[in-house]
Amino acid sequence: MSASTNGRSDATTKTARAVRNVVVVGPQGAGKTMFIESLLLANKNITRLGSKTEGTSVADHTDSEKRLQRSINLAVVTTEIRERLRGGPEPVTLTLLATPGHPDFVGEVRAGLRAGDAALFVISAIDGIDPGTAMLWRECALEDMPRAIVITHLDQQRNSFTDVVKSCRAAFGEGIHPLYIPYGDGTIAPLSRKVREGDETRDATAEELEGIEDLRGEIVEAIITESDSEGLLERYLEGEDIPFRQLVSDLTTAVARASFFPVIPSNPHTGLGARETMELITWGFPSPAQHHMPDAFTPAGAAADPVEPDPDGPLVAEVIKTTTDAYVGRISVVRVFSGTLRPDSQVHVSGHLAQFTGDARDETWHAGHDEDVRVGNISTMFGGKLTQVDQARAGDIVAVTNLEAAETGDTLSEPENPVVVEPWVFPHPLLPVAIRAKATKDEDKLMRGLARIQAENPTTQVIVDSETSQLVLWTMGESQLDLVLDTLKERDGVEVETEPVRVAVQETVRAKANGIGRHVKQSGGHGQYAIAHVTIEPLGQGGGFEFVDEVVGGAVPRQFIPSVEKGIRTQMEQGVNGYPMVDIRIRLTGGKAHSVDSSDAAFQMAGALALKEAATAAGIQLLEPIDSVAITVDDDYVGAVMSDLASRRGRVSGTEQAGEPGRTTVTAHVPAFELIRYTQVLRSLARGSGEFTRTPDHYAPAPSSVQERLTEVANT
Repeated sequence: MSASTNGRSDATTKTARAVRNVVVVGPQGAGKTMFIESLLLANKNITRLGSKTEGTSVADHTDSEKRLQRSINLAVVTTEIRERLRGGPEPVTLTLLATPGHPDFVGEVRAGLRAGDAALFVISAIDGIDPGTAMLWRECALEDMPRAIVITHLDQQRNSFTDVVKSCRAAFGEGIHPLYIPYGDGTIAPLSRKVREGDETRDATAEELEGIEDLRGEIVEAIITESDSEGLLERYLEGEDIPFRQLVSDLTTAVARASFFPVIPSNPHTGLGARETMELITWGFPSPAQHHMPDAFTPAGAAADPVEPDPDGPLVAEVIKTTTDAYVGRISVVRVFSGTLRPDSQVHVSGHLAQFTGDARDETWHAGHDEDVRVGNISTMFGGKLTQVDQARAGDIVAVTNLEAAETGDTLSEPENPVVVEPWVFPHPLLPVAIRAKATKDEDKLMRGLARIQAENPTTQVIVDSETSQLVLWTMGESQLDLVLDTLKERDGVEVETEPVRVAVQETVRAKANGIGRHVKQSGGHGQYAIAHVTIEPLGQGGGFEFVDEVVGGAVPRQFIPSVEKGIRTQMEQGVNGYPMVDIRIRLTGGKAHSVDSSDAAFQMAGALALKEAATAAGIQLLEPIDSVAITVDDDYVGAVMSDLASRRGRVSGTEQAGEPGRTTVTAHVPAFELIRYTQVLRSLARGSGEFTRTPDHYAPAPSSVQERLTEVANT
């Protein structure tokens, strides 16, 4: 981003009714970026279409996006809709929230859905609807978010607009109706019976009307069904021609209620659909005042007063994205739900994710915090361009500087009356990789860079595994992993090496056995002399460790018995094959000492050697961690998922219908070793329709074939 020096603007002083916040979603490659370019061109914000390959599009403005030639971040584009497009004199501020289509960046999509008041689903006539997009549609349906569909790539001869509409109805359900149909170089609107070609609009001819009257009847019936006008349906059924103004009014109501979903054709290169989309956004999509506000609570968890979209009310805002600019520093993208945010004002920052999710991992990765901070500059965003403004009112989405304490998902409120809004759901990252700085001198720099990335993006998480001592980075998939590593290199100047994640395996023994630890060295002067005799035996799972002193006759002097135990405990931390040893009983049965050469250190060494010999004789049994998993997929993929789980030594414990039709949740216990890359596998198996969660459950003996693989990993 770059700060604008074109003076200050007061564009945010409008009422919430004159604001439209629209999130643009859809599969990767559907044409979202170019569709947004076409809207900006029609609105005369730009003089020509930008290009992904040339890195000139407004939405894909970061260095990484230009280099990769694809969208990877949530982009915010705010402008004022020109009067000729909005159909009226009242100024309307439009904020487009452009989201990436790759599933690795679903966190950016969720942030956009949180900030938006309506959604435009961009669907390619070539590629159609992927399962991930169908899932997003269902998520919007649960929130009653108004939606419309934009169909792109219609310039291919084999693609039929009508067929794509049918596919949308099959994937998304009822309520989908085309408001405009491609016609020549323009569109024909069944409802208004108008033909539009470029900037020219005319009445459809009688011949043209013949082809759209049946469709018009379907649209009118769908609109009237949602009408609040008493007797309108009866009048229509009796043959009365309902006035167009009445139909438009009721259509607006139906769209806002999320029961009518308009479809618009689009071709950015000809401008097809751009003006129609802007008009729909203006009169069909709701203002922030009409959108449901999130529930608010005190930082302690008690219910707070409902959030009202009133610019004169108490401040309630949320950080929907955090990023860093080389010139501006840390930038927080903020949606203001209530009140007015002003530069240099004091605000309270609250973050209490685990309080709402009940997941202890969220407290580890995003610890709860409350603090007062002073706001820096406030700016509207046009992709990478910032224009400073004097305030941000309820409904606005702005960039705020100087919020160093705020992370994505945090709430901003009045210091004297702090609240926290119920956060949106962050998907937990499920692809782990162990990382380390290539140069030891960069280790501190690496940790600072990772902390910044984690604050910016809650779908990345970093932990130091206490059992394997690895620094583990969790991401949503390979693409996000590559982006994080690229960011560390380009922004933080840290070269990073990766290695396979080691599973936190444990060791125990199979049987009872004896062992002798002999540590005898003589190299002039005082030597080292200690011999310990032990018997090892397995305890049941969860038995821990028992040390029993059975020495008689002073074979091991009393002062050295704790030394033997200490040596055994130390050796247990790395076992025989490199894993911690658990659930064993050690009996110290005897030994030998020397009046001069025996010492604490010598008997510690003897204890460690005795354990290794006894454990080897007893036979090592590796215990691998087993996770409880819940996998939710479309019904069509349940069989494939269950077969794959069987190949991963998983034990299915049940299946049940998920919370929505056509979806099934499979529960199972699966070795953690088999789940390291499962997020990629599931994405392929279920064509992007799958979701899964995993929770550590218990340890179980690993089969001999797996023991060999685990031993190899431990020794690498």
